[in-house]
Amino acid sequence: MSAPFTDAHVHFWDRANLPYPWLAEVPAIAGRHTPETLAAEAGIAAPARIVFVQADCAAEHGLDEVRWVESLARTEPRIAGLVAHVPVDRPAALADWLAELSHHPLVRGGRRLIQGESDPGFCLRPEFVAGVQALARAGLSFDVCCRHHQLPEVIELVHRCPQTSFILDHAGKPALARRELDPWRAQISALATRPNVACKISGLVTEAAPNWTGADLRPYVDHLLTAFGPSRLLFGSDWPVVKLAGPYRRWLEVAHELLSALSPAERDAIFHGNAGRVYRLA
Repeated sequence: MSAPFTDAHVHFWDRANLPYPWLAEVPAIAGRHTPETLAAEAGIAAPARIVFVQADCAAEHGLDEVRWVESLARTEPRIAGLVAHVPVDRPAALADWLAELSHHPLVRGGRRLIQGESDPGFCLRPEFVAGVQALARAGLSFDVCCRHHQLPEVIELVHRCPQTSFILDHAGKPALARRELDPWRAQISALATRPNVACKISGLVTEAAPNWTGADLRPYVDHLLTAFGPSRLLFGSDWPVVKLAGPYRRWLEVAHELLSALSPAERDAIFHGNAGRVYRLA
């Protein structure tokens, strides 16, 4: 793990600065988490580059979160890119929101969470599809955060937005705790046929049962490799959420073990190069 790597999925938050209502449900990680916290916890295993992904603060504060993370980046140059909350489902707000984001050069993409929506067709509503298409015209990618049962609709969303670059967060959150591979496996294969989709090897341990092991994760990671290949996979920690399942360094070590059969060039792509290409990092 001595080679420099990019962590393509990191959150920061400070509830004294912005409201994060969902953190009330997870007090174990609800405290302040900043680049200094990550550096202290990761130690020598800290990433060389960080992609910050919006941390689901109250939606009306999404632009304030961008400004806050940019202020962090002034003293933490490892923050190389930023995925902002974008209200793709709100046509009345979207144009002005994207115009404001154009003045923030760290912003590389947008995200509007799908995972908590009860309507299976939420991401196929006309306004949502049009909003995701608008991201492409703004030069931004779209991070998809969904659960495995929502993948059929996500596949259709991707079909309707061929010009948009998609990054699937947390491998679509498979049913790891139940050790179910299907129908997730077929859905991932279908999604991977679309050349405008990349996928993060992230968030898996928090979907697994307590006392998870690398062996529990291997069938899922092996299928991601088969479906996407090393050229379209990105490593992400999902820190600090990952701490609900184990320390930062443990997940990093297990990820290296799961990918140890790859060539050095392929491992470097997943842990570093692909994030640079997908998110257009310096």
